[in-house]
Amino acid sequence: MYGSNLAGLLDGPARHSADEPAVLVGERVERTWSELAETVARRAGGLRERHGIEPGDAVALFASNHPAYLEALFAIWHAGAVAVPISSRLHAREAADIVERGHARLCFATADVAAGLGREVAVPVLVFDEEEETALARFEPVASSPRLSTDDAWIFFTSGTTGKPKGARLSHGSLWAMAAAFMADGAEIEPHDSIVHVAALSHASGLMALPFIARGGAQVLPASGGFDADELFALIAAGQRSSFFVPPTLLRRLSAHPLAGSGAAAGIGTILVGAAPVLPADLRDGVGAFGARIWNGYGQGESPCTITANGKRAIGDAAATGDEDSLRSVGVARVGLSVRSLDEEGGELPPGEVGEVCVDGPTVMAGYLDMPEATAEALRGGWLHTGDLGRFDERGRLTLVDRAKDVIITGGYNVYPREVEDVLDLDPAVREVAVVGVADPEWGERIVAFVVAAPGAALDQAALDRRCLDSIARHKRPKEYHEVGELPRNPAGKVLKGELREQAAKGA
Repeated sequence: MYGSNLAGLLDGPARHSADEPAVLVGERVERTWSELAETVARRAGGLRERHGIEPGDAVALFASNHPAYLEALFAIWHAGAVAVPISSRLHAREAADIVERGHARLCFATADVAAGLGREVAVPVLVFDEEEETALARFEPVASSPRLSTDDAWIFFTSGTTGKPKGARLSHGSLWAMAAAFMADGAEIEPHDSIVHVAALSHASGLMALPFIARGGAQVLPASGGFDADELFALIAAGQRSSFFVPPTLLRRLSAHPLAGSGAAAGIGTILVGAAPVLPADLRDGVGAFGARIWNGYGQGESPCTITANGKRAIGDAAATGDEDSLRSVGVARVGLSVRSLDEEGGELPPGEVGEVCVDGPTVMAGYLDMPEATAEALRGGWLHTGDLGRFDERGRLTLVDRAKDVIITGGYNVYPREVEDVLDLDPAVREVAVVGVADPEWGERIVAFVVAAPGAALDQAALDRRCLDSIARHKRPKEYHEVGELPRNPAGKVLKGELREQAAKGA
């Protein structure tokens, strides 16, 4: 099917909402939908004429959030090329490695990271707002290049909590399916809903932009360039109905904000939460502050933002009735996907038994770029093997237990760090906690907890130990507790447990 180019998402809004805002910075309109569609076609022409970009070529984006980011992304697709978005939080050398491994012939960048990248790569770097980049929008517009649904659209380089990140090949078809899933399930994206990009366009927020664009929803960039709670509430108050994506740590901050629960919250459509495990307490606090507006999704780069979801109504009902099992789960399979818990032989496990979460459906990646062995391992048996361990209940709700590589074997027993973390997180003196296993001559591995204290709180290790003994088996309680100021995280916000293991092995 040649009409599968994602650039076609702009066609509807450019016609039926031509003069309505498409891209805003704060409350200032940068582009209407007709202007955005025209500029994308002109930029695509510039990529072809000025830089020789042809269908199938890769173009990188190493940029913080910028008004022209989505223009560049859609121009890449319009020209038939493949986008390689890169987190602006990476070091220039890390970004250069991705540019090279992604086979990019060109790279867009923002001024804050461009200089460092330019010293590391041989390909041209076009800096947003500089003449060579803005000149693209003055070329003659070109027609969108036809693409097959199986053609690569976005090379999503994984977060890389261990080793080098792998480039997941996301096709036009897989991203169309992702957008359709968001429009069909409990995220409830209505026509003209806006999305405020307080998270990075290079990752989840940019992927989640697609269903909002399909619906003609304005793309709002905070003037601060990132997350500022006061600014976000002001933007919500100024709009009609705004949604946004945040990791759990930012949901926590919003729920505790003085404006939470005020009239400003009435302008929120959906608070999309993900990228890390979400505690039931955080969901309860979120519902208490904003009502039934919290959506919790589980996905990964290999099935972009789309595996299971706990919808707004389900979370609202669970918070109201005290259904902890529902709040602890990540919901049910997304539209069009099969999600199973499989054993090591590939057999499906019954409800209640823990196995590897595996996914089949149109959102799943084609494979890893230039990594046939890793691709064969990840997609063996026709399923995407996520590396996550989980169990389903009788109602089809999935509860994640842990990453397979993070399971601790102590004294011959398997211990899932997540279940220990869930217990310790209930202590009011604990703000955050991460549990890891470290080699031990007697036990095989010993359990070590790294704890961030809540503001103004003093940690009582004896109290934490008692809490564990009251809730879980004795062999699951940590042998050591280490108080730290913060947990190490990668650019996507995931805790770097490998780094914590190294710290614990060295005596923290």
